[in-house]
Amino acid sequence: MSGLYYEGFTEGETIEHDRRRTVSESDNQRFCDLTMNQQPLHLDADFAAETTFGERVVNGLYTMSLAVGLTVPDTTDGTIVANLGYDAVEHPNPVFHGDTIRAVTTVLDKRLTSDGDRGIVTMQVDVYTGEETLVCTFERTALVERAES
Repeated sequence: MSGLYYEGFTEGETIEHDRRRTVSESDNQRFCDLTMNQQPLHLDADFAAETTFGERVVNGLYTMSLAVGLTVPDTTDGTIVANLGYDAVEHPNPVFHGDTIRAVTTVLDKRLTSDGDRGIVTMQVDVYTGEETLVCTFERTALVERAES
């Protein structure tokens, strides 16, 4: 277990996650197949070539899901009770096949549950290609265990 208990989170803390992932055409295709999303912008090279982007765009929900996975080892691996919500999701720039994404988490808020047995932590996750291009941002709220309950 590498995740943090409630007490391990600090409001305002920023976590630069070391794990990165290069998105392949196969990743995008499989995600679209699994979710039955047949949007031609994600799958049809000829269609996508005629759009503003000029090529296929990786499914934004895949980008978001991958970002959650990249952040779990440093945040909630083994300490989570449940993800309570994902809010304020934005995709300001596209992700393309071959892009490598990385994630940065900032702890926005933390509070104990009404019975004090667990904690609720809200984190902002910013997802980048390269060093500076923001491709996704969202808030993730998780119910986590306390180290001492």
